[in-house]
Amino acid sequence: MTSIYLIGSLRNPEIPQIATKLRAEGYDVFDDWHAPGPQADDFWREYEKARGHSYKEALRGHAGRHIFEFDHEHLLRCDIGVMVMPAGKSGHSELGYLAGLGKPTFVLFDEEPERYDVMYQLFTAVCFSLDELKVELAKVEPKRLRLLREHVEEFDDGALVDV
Repeated sequence: MTSIYLIGSLRNPEIPQIATKLRAEGYDVFDDWHAPGPQADDFWREYEKARGHSYKEALRGHAGRHIFEFDHEHLLRCDIGVMVMPAGKSGHSELGYLAGLGKPTFVLFDEEPERYDVMYQLFTAVCFSLDELKVELAKVEPKRLRLLREHVEEFDDGALVDV
């Protein structure tokens, strides 16, 4: 089964609904990162600040590493990345990482953006409806996904970049 890492904002209540609709199409969709709720990043920041930690120290802490490793494992595991807009820096980093691994990557806008950005051409397709996304997802070849899985398994040696 083709797996999708659904990327987006913790503050976007549409993420679970979009995931459900993609599951109905037969995809294995990873959106568990959305479970902590819309203020998870804010709570983590405030917790670390209360402990006297800088951002750099927070990234190296157990919570920061654990959350990163959880997301990273699923970024590597999934075959395709779909970023639901609006999304922030983290979402763009995740989709860029997947594109760098050679995985098919898609951007789903809810409306035409006010500001245009040419760099979205780095991704496989830009879509403006779930129906359009489904058409584009159907174009991804199973053979290509199988080869990508093998490539990612060779690439991932479990090492994390030191911050």
